[in-house]
Amino acid sequence: MSDETIRYSREDLAEFEQIIQDKLTAARKEVSFIKETLSRKNDSGTDNTASSSKVLEDGADTAEKESLNQLASRQMKFIQQLENALVRIKNGTYGVCIGTGKLIPKERLRAVPHTQHSIEAKMARRD
Repeated sequence: MSDETIRYSREDLAEFEQIIQDKLTAARKEVSFIKETLSRKNDSGTDNTASSSKVLEDGADTAEKESLNQLASRQMKFIQQLENALVRIKNGTYGVCIGTGKLIPKERLRAVPHTQHSIEAKMARRD
């Protein structure tokens, strides 16, 4: 069995690295936007001088802040997974399923570039 069947070529890895870099850029922009939105919500300006009859709006604001915090947390986790994928590209283990040891199909890596599991391994984990 040749090394080519166990690992992706440099050209393939360069393609995946570009996909990951693009996703990283987009994810970081989204986290930045969420943080800006949260900081604007925390700086309520003159809203605190409004009447106390806005209790329902305050509750909605709190729920929205929690939702934005959860979204930011998920994005930070996604960024970490993408960065880990870049490390795997550098150390030569990218695209190899940790469950089966086989190459993960290119189509799956293009759709989910941070994955470490083939569809077979992912399905086996659910059972």
